[in-house]
Amino acid sequence: MKTTNISKFLSLILRHQPEVIGIQLDKNGWADVEELLEKMNTQGKGVDRAMLEKIVENNSKQRFAFSEDKRKIRANQGHSVAVDLEFTPAMPPTLLYHGTAERFLVSILEQGLQKRSRQHVHLSTDRATAVMVGKRHGKAVVLVVSAGEMYKDGYEFYHSENGYWLTDHIPTQYLKKQVVD
Repeated sequence: MKTTNISKFLSLILRHQPEVIGIQLDKNGWADVEELLEKMNTQGKGVDRAMLEKIVENNSKQRFAFSEDKRKIRANQGHSVAVDLEFTPAMPPTLLYHGTAERFLVSILEQGLQKRSRQHVHLSTDRATAVMVGKRHGKAVVLVVSAGEMYKDGYEFYHSENGYWLTDHIPTQYLKKQVVD
């Protein structure tokens, strides 16, 4: 099986549905590597430790991380299952970006950016990443987030290990639409 397919399956298991293969994440989102490999292979995935390490190391979005002793693995962010990733609040850059599809724009401009089924709203430090994310869902729109202003107004931000910025909600007054060519 291709590493891209394995990576997508890992995202499903470590971010959303660990029960699909019968594992449990601990309170901080960690899964036992040996159990994960065993259960993935009973599902016919054909994954060994070397392949898993390659996926973690080479994932372009750095979605996964090993514990220091490499006995546990977790997703860095993007969970829809309740886990405590032990993020520490941090001061964000002045501006951050969020990519979305044009069809969601009316709702966002009425209600702000909401985390919905995820634990946080995800933001990037560069427009290009936001465009790429938006294109996954249709015609892309980039929203510029006045993160520095939000922070001054008391909103908390977190910086994930893979470089994304996270927050709980972004009210409409902190959003500005940018056209994508």
